[in-house]
Amino acid sequence: MNERIKIKEIKSSTSSSTDRYNPSKRIYVRAVYGFYQTLRRYTGWGLILLFVALPLIRWNDHQAILFDIADQQYHIFNMTLFPQDLTLLAWIFIIAAFALFFFTTYLGRVWCGYTCPQTVWTFIFIWFEERFEGTANKRKRLDQMPWSFNKIWRKTAKHTGWITVSLLTGLAFSSYFVPVNELYADFFTFNAGFTITACVLFFAAATYINAGWMRSIVCLHMCPYARFQSAMFDKDTFIVGYDNQRGEARGPRRRKDSPKELGLGDCIDCDLCVQVCPTGIDIRDGLQYECINCGACIDACDQTMDKMGYPRGLISYTTEQKLAGKKTKVLRPKIIGYGALLLAMLAMFVVNIVNLSSAEMEILRDRNALYRENSEGLIENTYTLKILNKTIKTQTYNLSFSGLQSAQLIGPKQIIIKSGEVLTQPIAIAVDPYGVKEKRINITITLTSASGEIEKIEQQTTFFIGL
Repeated sequence: MNERIKIKEIKSSTSSSTDRYNPSKRIYVRAVYGFYQTLRRYTGWGLILLFVALPLIRWNDHQAILFDIADQQYHIFNMTLFPQDLTLLAWIFIIAAFALFFFTTYLGRVWCGYTCPQTVWTFIFIWFEERFEGTANKRKRLDQMPWSFNKIWRKTAKHTGWITVSLLTGLAFSSYFVPVNELYADFFTFNAGFTITACVLFFAAATYINAGWMRSIVCLHMCPYARFQSAMFDKDTFIVGYDNQRGEARGPRRRKDSPKELGLGDCIDCDLCVQVCPTGIDIRDGLQYECINCGACIDACDQTMDKMGYPRGLISYTTEQKLAGKKTKVLRPKIIGYGALLLAMLAMFVVNIVNLSSAEMEILRDRNALYRENSEGLIENTYTLKILNKTIKTQTYNLSFSGLQSAQLIGPKQIIIKSGEVLTQPIAIAVDPYGVKEKRINITITLTSASGEIEKIEQQTTFFIGL
């Protein structure tokens, strides 16, 4: 079993004067470009477009994804779920948990760096800062300046962009629960109800505060993932790491100077890895729980190495084993175990999806009497059927039964049920007792669609002739 690695908590940074533990201190993130930031940027934009576009898709005359809480119907493309099907939600949570264990053990905090909404929206808000207030140094100087027209209009433009993005985020999130064609029209014409308006404004305010003002505070002090990641990391986990043996001793020098002659490593102590970090840490101090594996420091360091004519990779995605000069074990018991369990959970989830029925039927017997003799001398059993139409259309169903010869169904042979409706239908089955030898017979009540569009539903029950 692989030995876990300790997550270091650095109390101070020698290369940065920013107190990253003080929420009142801002981190001015410097822009950086490179392979990993391009990957992160395209991944973020792709996820945002997916998040906004999914509710806009129409599917069979209804919104493709709509969680209609009021009517307790949850539409996901061609599938409609009801509260009875919400056990699927438990499977989704289980799969998400095992996926988190698997990918964190293998690739560290890639979720945080590339797909976490907090990270994605934070970089969007930083983009507005760069456009209206300039680079990190300019933003810092602007905040230190007294209020003037130049400062006011730049701050106003930035916050207008933040509020616009936040409001659209609140609308996009709410459109998963309210029909999108009604939501946008009612909200912007001030015809939306109190609950809908409150939800939109709540999520808009949460986005504005978290991505605009709190940023790294959410990652450092509020997100539980950072706190328990050390339980999943081991020395073969891929992390953003600094090659201490190659980089030390660090120090400035001219491009033409030989590091060996000066007794220095490849790190020129430019401090760019700190300036581009969204959580304000110095990766050269070792692995820290605040690192979100976004790769910004890798791109910054690679650019510096290119300018100095040194090989890339002083900071890279690596493992503790590799940094110690040992071989990384990719396939190891923990990874194989998590992967196998993840595949098993996915398989069981798919089986549950495939076995979802488009209708449900429950049979309740008459509790007052197991059987009775009617006026015609027939033995009669009474049942109450509770039938749920789980499709998005009104359906016509045929009722029949089997397992009892020469018996008759007393009640409607055909019923109509609206979408999402639960119909309570009493029926009776009667038979001439002469010629029936058994006192207790198993019968099957069958529900079939008159249109033939949905599958047949069968439920077994018992018919009593005597005791």
